[in-house]
Amino acid sequence: MHNEILRDQDYIHRLKDAIYEQYGIAVAEITPAERGYYGETWKVRADSDFFLKLDYLPSHQKKFQQSLSVIDYLCESGIDFVGKIIKTRGNKLFSKFDTAVMGLFEWVDGKNVETDQTKSTEYQMLCKIYLLTKPGMEIPTASFSDDVAKCFYQQWEMLKSAPKTEANCAVLSIFDRFKEEISHCASRLSYFAGLCQQDESAFYLTHGDAGGNFFVGHGRNYILDWDEAMYAPLERDAWVMGCYDWARKLFNDTLKAYKIPYQLRPERLAFYCYYMYFFYLGEYLTVHWISDKSQNITEYFENGWIKNRIKFADTI
Repeated sequence: MHNEILRDQDYIHRLKDAIYEQYGIAVAEITPAERGYYGETWKVRADSDFFLKLDYLPSHQKKFQQSLSVIDYLCESGIDFVGKIIKTRGNKLFSKFDTAVMGLFEWVDGKNVETDQTKSTEYQMLCKIYLLTKPGMEIPTASFSDDVAKCFYQQWEMLKSAPKTEANCAVLSIFDRFKEEISHCASRLSYFAGLCQQDESAFYLTHGDAGGNFFVGHGRNYILDWDEAMYAPLERDAWVMGCYDWARKLFNDTLKAYKIPYQLRPERLAFYCYYMYFFYLGEYLTVHWISDKSQNITEYFENGWIKNRIKFADTI
């Protein structure tokens, strides 16, 4: 969502005061930092530079808080590529500002440069995370369910009865154009959910979008934004490139090199292709009520990246 809501100087002044009160950091300047999808993100300039994230979305705040505990655990375990949290004066991982949950991090001066060539490094970094999987962390556990599709259809019905704005009509029009594709994916998701429910073993600590948050800066590599950390099968991290033979082989070879006793399962890859198809649609609609996402939804159906994953899943 970035900083799509314009903030006046009074807001910025209050934010500076809150950072000093909560963290003891005297802020010289706050400027927008266009990173991440949810909430407001800022670059904070003081004696050092910091990354500030404010999550105002009630449905997402718990995930954000839980992710901070995961990052803290990984850092304490020797992982130095997930971003370091700045704790409050009271040694807490987050604080509050207005109705938002606020998290402060060391600034990572880098860019998202995901390519086919970065996948080898990304998979190696993920394997280091998988090896640190432990039970008991307060994060969600994945389930092989088609509820995400049912939720999308509910959102679709709500949109039909919403005010007929230009943005809403544009979204409804695109859904109508692709209703057969949507129905097909829902049916396939239900099938693979049932198939995968027969074996729900071998879950690990997963990121969910490591490639989209793979940053390189000053010769160092990072995987940032752990908001969606979850106990899940490794296909949750592998599905997005799983439509390519070379990527599946690379993922499996990397698991073997790190002595992780797992190989990607076709039925789980298919499940995640269909599951994430609806997940992203649902995320777009959730944020659409706050800011117009009609163009994003149109591009989602038309630009082809998700279609390659669905075509692959249709072969399984």
